[in-house]
Amino acid sequence: MSNNKAIKGFSKFSKEAKIEWITNEYLDGDEQFIHLLKSYWHEDSKVQKIHDEFIENTITNFYIPFGVAPNFLINDKIYCIPMAIEESSVVAAASKNASFWMERGGFKSTVISTTKIGHVHFAWYGDFKILKDFVETIKSKFFKETEDLTRNMKKRGGGILEIDVINRSDLEPNYYQLQAKFETCDAMGANFINSLLEKFSKILERELQESNLSEKEKKITIIMCILSNYTPECIVKCEVNCKVDELSDDPKVDSNEFAKKFQQAIHVANIEPYRATTHNKGIFNGIDAVVIATGNDFRAVEACGHTYASKSGQYKSLTNVEIKNGQFKFWIEIPLAVGTVGGLTSLHPMVKFSHQLLGNPNAEKLMEIIAAAGLAQNFGALRSLVTTGIQKGHMKMHLLNILNQLGADKTEIELIKDHFKDKVVEHRAVVNLFNKIRGVEKENTIIKKN
Repeated sequence: MSNNKAIKGFSKFSKEAKIEWITNEYLDGDEQFIHLLKSYWHEDSKVQKIHDEFIENTITNFYIPFGVAPNFLINDKIYCIPMAIEESSVVAAASKNASFWMERGGFKSTVISTTKIGHVHFAWYGDFKILKDFVETIKSKFFKETEDLTRNMKKRGGGILEIDVINRSDLEPNYYQLQAKFETCDAMGANFINSLLEKFSKILERELQESNLSEKEKKITIIMCILSNYTPECIVKCEVNCKVDELSDDPKVDSNEFAKKFQQAIHVANIEPYRATTHNKGIFNGIDAVVIATGNDFRAVEACGHTYASKSGQYKSLTNVEIKNGQFKFWIEIPLAVGTVGGLTSLHPMVKFSHQLLGNPNAEKLMEIIAAAGLAQNFGALRSLVTTGIQKGHMKMHLLNILNQLGADKTEIELIKDHFKDKVVEHRAVVNLFNKIRGVEKENTIIKKN
């Protein structure tokens, strides 16, 4: 193996050449890795070509399980929701809690607003009032001179909503923002917004240079032009409610006691960031899985959601609960900037399938669906935590992963699943039972079949 692992022109290599170089330089030339990587190529070369061109330096595909959660009654319509995720028990929990709430009126989702936001960040060297007045005098030019970029969006009901200048020089000397708000309809709108912001910066620069302001006031340094993934005005709310007496479907669990502990769990997540982080992670188990399946940017959605959870100055729960007059109400209010056109939606075959499975929703409908998935996931997690504990259900779903890691055959899997059907799954206990079936007496020693 060569000690010189630096390389120039790697991006120009064919996919096969990239794999060969990686194998020789990093994997001792072991051809099993070549076979592994090629085994994940799609058998249809046209489909593989589509995947190859999504990103740079593609060498293979990385599979994530794609499941579905049926029985989601959302605004009186039943959905079968696609979920792409590798974590055990998430899809099962979503399905279970969808069925639970379907019998209690389902999920009620409402899109509150769909405004996106972006900024031209710049340095300027004068009095803010002069800058603010100047921007007001040229504001119409931002709209007029970008009509070629906004024409099609305006036909769909979108476009530039408003433009303002923001003073942030109290935090960073001479730092200001040209803040713009947008409606991007069924598109997530990143490219649309960024193109407009870059055009705005050029207009602002030009107009300052051509103005009658002083030489000092004509000086501007454009730092960057970029949309914000924090979209606190692109909000969806989803809620469920029922009588407290109907809250438990387990005769061993008292509904009133369950409701009280559930409410306390939300209060804990609102006062304790350690808990809130895990609480919200569970919400994103549901949200991210649908966001990925529908070809949207889960990283942007997560970043926005966590920032929104901190808007009060302390990181808190994204869900809330109210118990009043014998009624239980549980809801989420969350920013979700997603799209149903553009990006992967018309390219990735499974993304197209996901949209078809959901009835080809527009962006607002998709927001409503995704919020319901997050709320269902959170309800299920809290229900487990305050009753049986989170590990009982999760480890049962994880049992198959453990058995696959051990190399159990079909007969062994069935025997061990039957053994744990009324027991809490614990990794060491699974290993010891597995060894006992194989005739190994020593604990924690795994003997695999040849």
